[in-house]
Amino acid sequence: MKIDVRLTDKSEAYIIKNLYPLYLYDLSGHYGRTPNVHGIYEDSDDFRTLNDQYEVQNIWWEKPEVLFPYVILVDGIPAGFILIATPPHCNEGIDYFVNEFFLIQSLRGKGIAERAANIVFDQFKGNWELFTNPLEKNIAGKKFWRRSLSNYTNGVYTETNGETFNGQQTIFRFDNSGKKYSK
Repeated sequence: MKIDVRLTDKSEAYIIKNLYPLYLYDLSGHYGRTPNVHGIYEDSDDFRTLNDQYEVQNIWWEKPEVLFPYVILVDGIPAGFILIATPPHCNEGIDYFVNEFFLIQSLRGKGIAERAANIVFDQFKGNWELFTNPLEKNIAGKKFWRRSLSNYTNGVYTETNGETFNGQQTIFRFDNSGKKYSK
């Protein structure tokens, strides 16, 4: 399998927007969420169509030096995405934040997600942070990040549970500035 991770621009925004409802559906199993009254996975009934949801996502292509929307391609087919934020969209002292990370279920467990994460991590050097759901329903997600970050940093990362802008989360942090990790 050929794995590519490519930064998208406005002309390719639709690819990530097409995958985004799959991501939200995936998350619904972790958080026990149901769609709103219009069948959209959103906290508000204000979103009536997927197009309404897409409008909110446009910020990712409006700040090209601050927000970095990557698509994951497997054998040339869109298979997921990684959305990376930089200040002011990060916590203080953080240079890069993994805002969203998604790979379609049929390709999980094959090393694709870890390889894609490494490709993006290697693009930017500095202090990184990412959150994941701390609940037992997300044991696979926590296991993925523990393994992937341990491999990437040779075990030099931190993991805590705490309150975030997104509620109670498991918080992972690492610094890859000036270091070369064996992969």
